[in-house]
Amino acid sequence: MSHRSVKDHLYEHVARIGKALSSPKRLELLEMLAQGEKTVESLASELQIDVKLSSAHLKALKAARLVQSRREGKYIVYRLSGPDVAQLGVSLREVAEEHLVELRLAVARLVAEPERLSSLGRDELLSRARRGQVIVIDVRPAAEYDAAHLPFARSIPLAELQRRLSELPKRARIVAYCRGPYCLMSDEAVQLLIERGYKAQKITDGVSEWLAAGLPVETRAGK
Repeated sequence: MSHRSVKDHLYEHVARIGKALSSPKRLELLEMLAQGEKTVESLASELQIDVKLSSAHLKALKAARLVQSRREGKYIVYRLSGPDVAQLGVSLREVAEEHLVELRLAVARLVAEPERLSSLGRDELLSRARRGQVIVIDVRPAAEYDAAHLPFARSIPLAELQRRLSELPKRARIVAYCRGPYCLMSDEAVQLLIERGYKAQKITDGVSEWLAAGLPVETRAGK
């Protein structure tokens, strides 16, 4: 083979990844799977698409070796092929935000009230959480918390937050997080906490962002 043919062949394989990531729904599927393995049905419900379309997107990701699947009874369960896939998603989003003004403006609109966004850096948040000066709450579903969560974080899923408010000291400084900067569950949690008289803010990090920064995460013992 000529040098030109070799290069064309190599780039053709790399381009398979780009093609697999060319759909907004596939990018969101990778974000969901970065939280832990999930069934086709649960992913379809989360993305508000039908199961057939969800399955087609997942097959495209699997063809590019970005996800793997296994059968569990009558269900097909998907997971990322490796932690590097989650970090690829973070890197892709960061590059897009750096170079696309439209995306930066859209992200800025997500934080309508900047004072609700915590100013603590990652290391400082970790240090304060370790000393009990800040209570970090993970408002994702419990199964996602079990798969991986930020150190010292408590699992209080958004759906359970209102009935579990008594678990949170009224004078505590609370920081909520969910699946990353495009996830709105933490915004809802902060809104509820402030309405109930708590001092609450959010961070835009999720587990994937934490890992991409080289910081540790934890899993629930025995999981």
